[in-house]
Amino acid sequence: MNFHLLCNFISCKTSCIILWITLSLYICPPIVQADQFTSTGTTAVYFSPNGRATEAIIKEINSAKSEILVQAYSFTSTPIAKALINALKRGVKIEVVLDKSQRKQKYTSADFVAHAGIPTYIDDKHAIAHNKIMILDRSTLITGSFNFTRAAEEKNAENLLVIMGNKDLVDIYIKNFEEHNGHSEVYQGK
Repeated sequence: MNFHLLCNFISCKTSCIILWITLSLYICPPIVQADQFTSTGTTAVYFSPNGRATEAIIKEINSAKSEILVQAYSFTSTPIAKALINALKRGVKIEVVLDKSQRKQKYTSADFVAHAGIPTYIDDKHAIAHNKIMILDRSTLITGSFNFTRAAEEKNAENLLVIMGNKDLVDIYIKNFEEHNGHSEVYQGK
């Protein structure tokens, strides 16, 4: 290979690399760091089957004083639905955001809570709205793999965390709840 051809080849290869790096900076989205928070407060952990997770959820619902925000993929637990309705009767503000599967699921508590007057919404902007959370009085967070169902309590291997006193973490979940609630549709029930 002649010296001039080699220089042209190297120059072309270098230009291609520089062009590739430049384009990748504009085309590829930047890596976004996840929200960070300091671990504070207390955490209770429950496992199923038969780990008293439903009982723990109901205990927290029964102690709520002002607000309960719920996001759920599957919600068929009658005891949890009844506890939410009792909280509503005590004057607790409640909002529920559910996955679109709740529109068609045969045994859903979505109808039960919607007909009881709890504002209920369907998040159909995702393949699956798979969140399983409750935020109580903007100070207690319930989350984990545990669906609000009888099967989750009695048959499945699930986990549930009840996190109290971690305002930074709760605020992140409230922001996420508000984002999903903002693009959800009102559910009137069947």
